Amino acid sequence: MQKKLGQRIAALRKKQGLTQEALAEVIGCSVEFISLVERGVNAPSVAGLQGFADALKVEVRDLFTFDGKKPK
Repeated sequence: MQKKLGQRIAALRKKQGLTQEALAEVIGCSVEFISLVERGVNAPSVAGLQGFADALKVEVRDLFTFDGKKPK
């Protein structure tokens, strides 16, 4: 799940035309953390998920939409 979340965040970031640096600046974290999240090594906290969602202009539930499936 953590790896899929990271891949989804990376895909949404790229869709928004953001670099890892730009996303890190908006969220207020390091580029290294963004990289770790996108590779599935680390995961954001529950509170951190909202920051990712806000920066990527999606709802938190959309971060968990994998393989084109909508969350239930």
